[in-house]
Amino acid sequence: ILVKGGQLKDDTDMSTLGLKENAVLMMMGTVGELPKAPATQTKFIEDMSENEVAQALAIPAGLVNLGNTCYMNATLQCLKAVTEMKEALDKLKTQSSGGGGGSGGSQGSSVHKSLASSLKSLFEQLNESGEGVPPMVFLHMLRQMSPKFGEVDPRAGGYRQQDAEECWNEILTSLDQSLSPGSNEPSMIEKYMSGTMVTTWKADDAPEETPTVNQERFRKLDCHIDSSVNYVSQGIHKGLEQVIEKRSESLGRNAEYKVVSRIARLPKYLTVAYNRFFWKASESVEAKIVKSVKFPLDLDVSEFCTPELQDKMRPAKQYLRELEDKKALERKLAKRARYEKDEEEGGKGSSEKAAGSSGDVEMESAEAAPFELDPELKADVGCNPSGVYELIGVVTHIGRTANSGHYIGWVRKEKGVGGPEPSGKGIPETQHWWYKFDDDNVSMVTDSDILRLCGGGDWHTAYVTLYRAKSLE
Repeated sequence: ILVKGGQLKDDTDMSTLGLKENAVLMMMGTVGELPKAPATQTKFIEDMSENEVAQALAIPAGLVNLGNTCYMNATLQCLKAVTEMKEALDKLKTQSSGGGGGSGGSQGSSVHKSLASSLKSLFEQLNESGEGVPPMVFLHMLRQMSPKFGEVDPRAGGYRQQDAEECWNEILTSLDQSLSPGSNEPSMIEKYMSGTMVTTWKADDAPEETPTVNQERFRKLDCHIDSSVNYVSQGIHKGLEQVIEKRSESLGRNAEYKVVSRIARLPKYLTVAYNRFFWKASESVEAKIVKSVKFPLDLDVSEFCTPELQDKMRPAKQYLRELEDKKALERKLAKRARYEKDEEEGGKGSSEKAAGSSGDVEMESAEAAPFELDPELKADVGCNPSGVYELIGVVTHIGRTANSGHYIGWVRKEKGVGGPEPSGKGIPETQHWWYKFDDDNVSMVTDSDILRLCGGGDWHTAYVTLYRAKSLE
């Protein structure tokens, strides 16, 4: 609209134009249909419901709680993050028809194969479904294999709450027997989730007695918790160095033995179990230690290895350290460049937006000096050649006793896999996004949320953590 040679704007004060009655105004434009509002209104994440967010971000399906089965649901969601396990399960049908693995056609072998088959089907359902999946068949097979998980609480009238770590161990023990390619070949569990521990027994009271050295497989490291333990590495150290009293044949009496364990082989996937429950006789319950024990997103366990293994891993460990330093520097420079660009544009809002985005920056240019991997480690498929791990899964417990409370699984989202990552104004900055599997209620959280699972109060507390070897590629 033109008035006296000028354009009438939305904020023009009409009283200043000196318009008179019957004044003629000129309107310029095109004849046609007025623009219509979009058929689907644009919605931002902060304005969406939980279901709408799940659909927009392609959040994976959860598992329906079938009556105090959260311990199993949380365990399965974390184990699903083990890529090699899913690959081994996919080959299960071919192996079964060929008669490989297990212990012949015994009833026990049949139960283990049935459990693995039901787990394969369950993982396939989770990948295909957009809603919560009821794990009825797998639960039935788990209770058939281990009747403990089918115990009924006579007072409540339903199934008892069970221990998630026990469920974790039982599942891996079963898969260790069913996922073997052949009778003389190691199973997927042995190759990728089991290590070798060397333990030495020595009595200070009997220096002439030859120390006893044992070597055995292990599938988890225990984090012992007392008043002096504040970090997971301290708890692991307590579990690897103990003083135990037993009979000494050379002395003819009981003596205190210093038991020192060191790792001779590290698996690609390392399970750390937190010893948070103890028997409280006064109340006849397994009470919980709620003390805070911090765990890192990146864990270096080389200090717990034998000197020989430390020497072999040193080049790969140094390579990863240099690579991470370069990536950290590039992230810092990229963030500073974004800030300076926003300052130049004078856009405080855009600066906030940049700071509130996921902060992902391509690090393809980050490189470290080449190195020569130890030949034995290179030939050992399924090992960790560096001793450095990254956290990919957590099972937490909230409650005061082992037979009550609630378990939740937390699994790291792999970059470029699945749906898009949350972004936009108000979205916190994080290096990785995580899926929070509260049975069939699934949401996304940040690295900071994961680090708050260390305990110290009546909140979700880490009970089992799953680490994966950092990639050298």
